[in-house]
Amino acid sequence: MNVGPFMLAVMGPTASGKSALAEELADKFDAQLINADAFQVYRGMDIGTAKPTNKDRYHLLDIKSPNESFSSGEFCLTCLPILEDLYEHGKNAIVVGGTGLYIRALFESYDGLAPAPDPALREQINARYASEGLDSLVSELVSSNPTAAEKIDLKNPARVKRALERTYDKTPPIPFHLPPFRRLKVGINVDSALLVPRIHQRTRNMMHNGWVEETQDLLTQGYGPSDPGFRAIGYQAIVEYLRQQTDLEQAVATTIVDTERYAKRQRTWLRSEPDLIMLDSQEGLLPRAMNILGDCLQ
Repeated sequence: MNVGPFMLAVMGPTASGKSALAEELADKFDAQLINADAFQVYRGMDIGTAKPTNKDRYHLLDIKSPNESFSSGEFCLTCLPILEDLYEHGKNAIVVGGTGLYIRALFESYDGLAPAPDPALREQINARYASEGLDSLVSELVSSNPTAAEKIDLKNPARVKRALERTYDKTPPIPFHLPPFRRLKVGINVDSALLVPRIHQRTRNMMHNGWVEETQDLLTQGYGPSDPGFRAIGYQAIVEYLRQQTDLEQAVATTIVDTERYAKRQRTWLRSEPDLIMLDSQEGLLPRAMNILGDCLQ
C-alpha cells in the first residue's frame, strides 16, 4: 500500500560517514538529498567544510557568500518549497548534515520562525560594526535586549549583529508547516577510538588537497575572519598561518583539536535528539538503515 513519501534525517558526528550513507539510501529509495550543514551553504568553502564533490545531487549547497548569515529559521524556510515540491510529486527526501539544530528545527516543525532580516536594517548594523566596532554593538544589545545578550557569545560579531536584527525587526514570525511526510531520523554512532583517527587523517588530507590555497582565495576575494563563513572549523587557524602568526603544523593541530571537540558536542546533541534511531558504525550501516526504513515506513 502506498502511504506517501518519507523524509529521513541522517545524523552523526563529523567524519562518521553521514554523506556516504545518505547517498546510498538516496540511490536505493529514489530520494532527493538536502544539505543540513551550516557551513556547506557557503560558496568557495568546499575543502574545509568537506562538501560533497557530486554537488548536483544536493539541495542547499553553495547558496550563500561567506559574509552572509544563515540561521536555522532561514534553513527551514528555504527547505519548505523544496519539500512541498517533492511531496507533491511523491518523492522521498533525505536531509543530511552535522548541524543538529537545523534538523531538529525542521523535523519538529518549530513554530514562529523568524523571517529573513530587513536588508536595510542589516546594512545599517553592518555599517555601524565597521565604523564603531563590536564593543559598541554589544553595549547596545545589553541595554536593549539583556535576555538575548545573556544567551549568545558576545565575542562573536555575527551572533551579536543577528541578535540586534531580531531586537529591532518587528516583522511577525512566519507560520511553518511541513507537508505530511512520514518522518524518521537515524544517527550514526562511532566509537571515539575509531572516530579520532579518522578526524586526524581527514584533516591532513584536506590540507594536502588545498585547504590553505582555498582559504587564501577567500581572503583575496575580500572575505575574512569576521565573516560568518569563517566560523567553520579550521579557517581561522589557517588565516593565522597565512598571516605568519603560527606555523602550519600548529594550524593543523589546532584544527584537529577543535574538530574533536565539535564531534564530542555533536554526540552529546544526538543523545538528546527526539525519536532518533542509532546505527552502530561497525554493524554495516546501509543494511541496518534499510531494515529500519522497511520496518518503520511500511
